[in-house]
This record gives sequence, structure tokens and C-alpha cells, in this order.
Amino acid sequence: MTIPIEETAARATAFKALHIPGQPLLLANVYDALSARTVASLPACKALATASYALAQSIGKRDELLILEDQLSLVAPIAAVAAASNLPLTMDIQDGYASERDYDALTNVVQQFVTEFGAVGINLEDSWHDQDGGEETMMAEDEAVRRVQTAIKAAKDLGVEDFVVNARADTFLKGGKLEESIRRAKRYLEAGATVAFIFWPRTEKMEVEDVQRVIDELGGMANIGCRLGGPITTSDLARMGVARVSVGPQLYLAVAGAGEIAKGDEGVAAIVREKANQVFGL
Repeated sequence: MTIPIEETAARATAFKALHIPGQPLLLANVYDALSARTVASLPACKALATASYALAQSIGKRDELLILEDQLSLVAPIAAVAAASNLPLTMDIQDGYASERDYDALTNVVQQFVTEFGAVGINLEDSWHDQDGGEETMMAEDEAVRRVQTAIKAAKDLGVEDFVVNARADTFLKGGKLEESIRRAKRYLEAGATVAFIFWPRTEKMEVEDVQRVIDELGGMANIGCRLGGPITTSDLARMGVARVSVGPQLYLAVAGAGEIAKGDEGVAAIVREKANQVFGL
């Protein structure tokens, strides 16, 4: 599937305009064609977004072992749904599938997703994925900044001026201080990222004061990962002034945890619809 670059550029502009502090873009991340069709059918859906963890789990892999070829095959049916639904598509491309200082490789990856799938944005992490199963490590800060700039330029060189980079700052996730992630996130925004995403450690409670601090420090241009069923709802995050909210693999995990209830497409779609409506505040 190849989408005319003019269409992708127009969708990117529309997608970027949805990032408004206090009126956030709400993303119910999908992982296959069925979840994409289900979410896309909801009137509140403004865009489709993937989650690499969910993509990996859907084929029995750990997130850090997902490779570029996996991404290409898994995203193709989701991109087809996005195109048919006339919705922007933003993709989680992990660390960009390019080694340190290999900016040509990162450029090629971004341009492949733009030209083949009509991607209007990406989620780009600043920690390395060790596909040999070793411990993941943080990128040098300057390297991560350069990669944000490279991704944006790669899309602009194709004519997609408003390509959206959601730059993930992982130091807090990896055991560092929240302040470190905030500092990195600010640099990514200065480098041209539309929003920055500070990933909360799964064992760490999301205190309202800390989340509000992130939103305020980043001028609202943050992507906050909402824990569905948790104390902070998407409506709360809107009132707190955030520009974007996502839920990562939570739709996939809800289906995977449902067992017999999720048998068959109708059962799966019902669970996805229920969780997506939670995201959209319905």
C-alpha cells in the first residue's frame, strides 16, 4: 500500500493540530486489524496509534525482541484500516531500529513508514532495545536529541512538514529521577518534537502532583500514559492541561486477560470497544 505524499502531509497537519493543552488528543492504542477497525468505528476516535508492546505480544514476542520486519508486517493491516477510515496513523517505532549515530538508517526507517503506510507521526524512545535479551540502556542525551531531529527531517524531506514526533524520555522508567526525564523531555521539545512522553515506572504510583508537574514543566505538550481504572482519568488529565493521552497496550492486555469471554471477533471487539470508550470518556 502506498499513499500519495500529499494526502499524508495533509493528515499530518490535521493530526498535529489535535495536540492542544487542555483539549487533549485521546489515543486508544491498537495492535491488529480488528482492534483498529473497532476503535476507528467509534465517533470519538480522531486518530489510530499503535503500541509496540502490544504488537510484540500479539505474535508471542517480548517488546525488546520486536524487529523492523515484524513491525512492517504487523502495521500493514492497521495502516489499511487508517487509510480506509481517513484517519491519521501514528506508530510506535521503539528506538528507531538504527544503531548509535546511524542517522541514515533512522532516516530510511522513518521514510519507509511514511511512504508505505502513510504514517503521520511516531513514538521514538531514548533507550536502546537489546535484541539479544540483555538489559536495556539509556541513550546519551545528545544522541537522543539528534535522533528526534533526524526523524523530523526525514519526513520533511518527503514533503511532510508537520510530522509529529512523540519523544519518550525513559530515565524515570529506568530507575532515575523524574527530574532527569523532565530535562530530557524539554530538550526533545526544543529539538522539534510535538510532545514528549515520560514513561512512569510500572511499580510507581502516578501521584497527581507529579503528573501536574510534568504537564506544567512541558507547557502542556506532554503525552501522559493513562492507567485505565486508576485514580487519574482522561478527563482529569484534560483538566490538568495535557495535550495528548495514550494507553499503550491496555486494550490488548484486556483482551488477553479475558480468556473465554474474548473468543471470536465479536467478543474481542466488545472488550476493545469498552476499553476504548473509557479512553474517550464515554
